[in-house]
Amino acid sequence: EVRLVESGGGLVQPGGSLRLSCACAGFMFRTYDMSWVRQAPGKGPEWVSTIKRDGVTLYADSVKGRFTISRDNDETMLYLQMNSLKPEDTAMYYCATDNPGLRLGLRVGSWGQGTQVTVSS
Repeated sequence: EVRLVESGGGLVQPGGSLRLSCACAGFMFRTYDMSWVRQAPGKGPEWVSTIKRDGVTLYADSVKGRFTISRDNDETMLYLQMNSLKPEDTAMYYCATDNPGLRLGLRVGSWGQGTQVTVSS
């Protein structure tokens, strides 16, 4: 059974930083591409970033240059470093096993329960 548990969310002022973590278990983590997806109130899922099993990273244009995705295969952890946060980054952030449908805003693959990020002064 795939288990994904996110942490690290919170309230931060515009321009601030947060680091999200996702503890992964129940599957061969190092063989999976992994992603972060977010969902703001009243909106559909929005793909944020993907890190492939070989370490190649992909980012949505809205976060490119501000967010950094990384992984630790030994600890089976996924991370998202978020800098220069903006109010429009406010959303529930989910760790997910990657699936091409994520880039289309579909809720596919396995997801965690999410961690809330609120950017506000």
